[in-house]
Amino acid sequence: MNAAPKTRYLRLPFLFDVRRLECDLENIDEEMWMAHVNTTAYTGEWRCVPLRSVDGRSDHILSLSGMHYDDTAILERCTYFREVIDNFECEKLSVRLMAMAPGSRILMHRDHGTSFEDGVVRLHVPIITAPEVLFTVADEDVHFAAGHAWYLNANCPHGVTNESTRPRIHLMLDCIANPWLERVFMEAGFEPDEKPKYGDPSITDDNVAEVIAGLHALGTPAGRKLAAQMIAVREPHADS
Repeated sequence: MNAAPKTRYLRLPFLFDVRRLECDLENIDEEMWMAHVNTTAYTGEWRCVPLRSVDGRSDHILSLSGMHYDDTAILERCTYFREVIDNFECEKLSVRLMAMAPGSRILMHRDHGTSFEDGVVRLHVPIITAPEVLFTVADEDVHFAAGHAWYLNANCPHGVTNESTRPRIHLMLDCIANPWLERVFMEAGFEPDEKPKYGDPSITDDNVAEVIAGLHALGTPAGRKLAAQMIAVREPHADS
């Protein structure tokens, strides 16, 4: 079993004006909100508004890899949202408003490939929330306070409950890690996980010899190349 990430969530050194965030919410018309498509992942009501999406589509709320992202027409209405987004000096993929109705629950799940170590960083800026709104990240409950910017390692099992009497609305950004964002994270106390020694966490010193033998047995140039790379990692001073 893989060790738990050192940093499951992190409050970053930003504080935004909650009142101005709420004012921009008033520019979002009711018909712009869409139910989250993964209806098996939650109970109650979970809705989204795309502010930056695949090809800038106002009807597309999923975050997909390898796609072109652009601002939606909805974001043009929201001066302060744009200012908040521009505070993050890195490339942005999907940017969405995410709303949970009172009494709603997002079930425990993982969003694979969305951690700092993966290069895709998921950030939350709570706009409307209450102390009764709790993230469960792995085995820990945490409240993300309004106006701050929070990193969530979404590779971890996580879920959300809204036991308050208010809707919970977050501005959520998927960002591409870069040196600027790395500096921000380190200053905030981020502890990166060590990369797997052999590139795959399932390969260890105990079984690498077997893996190398299997790659050689394939008899392919690609197999021999991977085997040589593993040998170089296992025996960094060996002549090969």
